[in-house]
Amino acid sequence: MSSDIDTNVAPSGSGCHECDEQAGFWVHLRRCASCGHIGCCDTSPGQHATAHFRETGHRLVQSFEPGEDWYWDYADEAMFDGPELAPPTSHPADQPSPGPRGRVPLNWRELIHT
Repeated sequence: MSSDIDTNVAPSGSGCHECDEQAGFWVHLRRCASCGHIGCCDTSPGQHATAHFRETGHRLVQSFEPGEDWYWDYADEAMFDGPELAPPTSHPADQPSPGPRGRVPLNWRELIHT
């Protein structure tokens, strides 16, 4: 499993790449521990972090939320402790969750997966 983690790769950005392309929004962000791809969580409408796992086989993600450092293994469906990844380790603290600012609809709670 540790071979699936690259501690040197930087995150792909400060928000979900696919949501940004589609002018969508996310609830929380996840960072691929293999390639740095930032995707949105499964509560988010796009569920792009899981889609990234299905497309690439990159099974390990770390939370990309301020103050969180937990990992998730999609293959084993389990949390685990892992190494510190290259900075930044979260989206900017002034970026809200859900986010990004200005794209979250007022009825966002009706649009999420629970």
